[in-house]
Amino acid sequence: MEVSTTPRWNADRPFLTGRFHQEIKVSSSNQTGSRGHSTDAASLGSENPIGSYHASVQELFVIEDLLSALVGIEGQYTSIKRVRGKEGHFIFQIDSSMDLALQEMAKRIFPICENFLIINQFVESRSQLKNGLVNHAFAAALRALLLDYQAMAAQLEHQFRLGRLSIQGFWFYCQPMMGSMHALSTVIEKAAADNLAGSAVLNLLQSQAKAMAGDYAVRSLLEKMIQCASSAYLGILERWVYEGVIDDPYGEFFIAENKLLQKESLTQDYNAKYWRQRYSLKDGVPSFLTDVAGTILTTGKYLNVMRECGHSVQVPQSESSKLTSFGSNHHYLECIRTAYNFASGELLNLIKEKYDLVGKLRSIKHYLLLDQGDFLVHFMDIARDELAKKPDDISVEKLQSLLDLALRTTAAAADPLHEDLMCCVERISLLKRLGTLKDIEVKVPAADGDDLEDPISITGLETFSLSYKVQWPLSIVISRKALTKYQLIFRLLFHCKHVNRQLCGAWQVHQGVRALNTKGTAICRSSLLCRSMLKFINSLLHYLTFEVLEPNWHMMHARIQSAKSIDEVIQYHDFFLDKCLKECLLLLPELLKKVERLKAICLQYAAASQWLIASSVSIPDPESSSNGPLGSEKPRSWRWRNRSQGLTVAADKTVAATDSLLKFEREFNSELQSLGPILSSNSQAEPYLTHLAQLILGVGNEQ
Repeated sequence: MEVSTTPRWNADRPFLTGRFHQEIKVSSSNQTGSRGHSTDAASLGSENPIGSYHASVQELFVIEDLLSALVGIEGQYTSIKRVRGKEGHFIFQIDSSMDLALQEMAKRIFPICENFLIINQFVESRSQLKNGLVNHAFAAALRALLLDYQAMAAQLEHQFRLGRLSIQGFWFYCQPMMGSMHALSTVIEKAAADNLAGSAVLNLLQSQAKAMAGDYAVRSLLEKMIQCASSAYLGILERWVYEGVIDDPYGEFFIAENKLLQKESLTQDYNAKYWRQRYSLKDGVPSFLTDVAGTILTTGKYLNVMRECGHSVQVPQSESSKLTSFGSNHHYLECIRTAYNFASGELLNLIKEKYDLVGKLRSIKHYLLLDQGDFLVHFMDIARDELAKKPDDISVEKLQSLLDLALRTTAAAADPLHEDLMCCVERISLLKRLGTLKDIEVKVPAADGDDLEDPISITGLETFSLSYKVQWPLSIVISRKALTKYQLIFRLLFHCKHVNRQLCGAWQVHQGVRALNTKGTAICRSSLLCRSMLKFINSLLHYLTFEVLEPNWHMMHARIQSAKSIDEVIQYHDFFLDKCLKECLLLLPELLKKVERLKAICLQYAAASQWLIASSVSIPDPESSSNGPLGSEKPRSWRWRNRSQGLTVAADKTVAATDSLLKFEREFNSELQSLGPILSSNSQAEPYLTHLAQLILGVGNEQ
């Protein structure tokens, strides 16, 4: 924000601002600071040296000059010079012919004169608009203090005019303000040297007040300065925690707003930083707010979310809830906590009640976690041909229309949220997709996965996924990142369902030839292999759904119901997703690749099962066993010979079928046996794998 500045002549003509003292260059060996040093009368512009007068007369001259020095004006026998190159440093010069006792008393009084000059200069410079509200308030408090100081100088002058003021009395009356002026000038010198503003000024005042804990008067003064300087800062804080608005024209507040981050990014960008970085803490939090800085940040964020939802809300205020000051009673902390509790409760009720967060999560569970699978069975039937294509050849629009048809013709039609479901088709396999998500830290070596990850071999069955339309403010919880994790789990479940359907089809083919005499063929062995594969995939699906997803979802649901803030809801939801990803083997690439390999073998076997059976037996034509064309019955010997030939074995086809079956059996058993030890070893570090290991090893033992 651009701020107006004071007129240029205010700096170009220093005599109008009080900075009229001449500059001199003083070496470090000769510089004595505000204690002053002696010089001759000629250099001071005086005709007669003060030493030519009697001591009593000298005292009168010295008091008159000191009264002028108190307000930064040079006298007849004293001068004030600014040290070149050192801002805020002054040299007080006195006539060297002055009585030594008077010189010593004058040098004792010069420090308070220098403190006045430093404070007055700070007030002038920090009153400019560009220096911020805290400096403005601090300068105003200092200006009020200087009025008391100038009133003291006027009273001393009045006593001097009445002839009642001696140099010792002058020194005595200055004592009460010496400590206060010195403490303030120390603070001001540090603030000016580092060009401090905002919370840095408040922290400096507080640290100085703590350092002066032994001097009650000075500490009380510094605490009063803190109260005055922080009033404007607390006004900014009050608007933030009560309205969710940052009214900070000079950038002093410890909360920064990044307007480049928009809430729409939550539904579009996997790495969206809106919730974490739209509002963030800056360096330099006031020390008295350090413990509640996070609470203050969160309170305003919650109010801001409700305002962006069009929900007009403001924290109820009363006279006792005004954040106009802070003190040892910590009343301001109670006000902040009350505002946080109100904002947190209001936002949580808004998202839970008006936007039905739990209902949305339950709907996502139905569709993306396959909690209600009737629509999926119908969809896989009608979309089979389209899903069998390569990803680049698939029409997403056609899949979407088929999905809508499946949803409208199944129990999902009763769910009003089913219209938010969308189709999407990835271009890479599940393992490679996991490798692209850097925050998940899954690294799949290309050399190990080439046989599985060749993009030419994958179809829509491996890359199909569902997505979900999520609107603000639910996108705070169900962000693009959360939906991506749901989709990873869905892809694993969907492909397992596909493998299960294919194996069930193969099993039905086997059941269709049970009436035939298959003794001595490869069909019996094939039937056993098919049953083992079915048990493997069913065990895997049982583990994923009933051992991982279902209990974890119920745990998350219970936690969300008892959550006190939206941040807790986000934490519980993210924890649920991360735990499900891990327990579904998606974060364990070694195990996942083994499972993918086993599924690939199952699919290859299911595709070849029709050929295996057809090659093992020859099913007779039903008409061959009927009566002749004239209705005459065939001889018994002919019928017996025809029946015995009904299961004629073609030697060459049988050998090929048997070899293929043995190959499938060896590969499946080999992969299954190698998976068992990996599960057993990992189950020590990951206890959730114990049951899956028992199920898998059970299938292996049957084999």
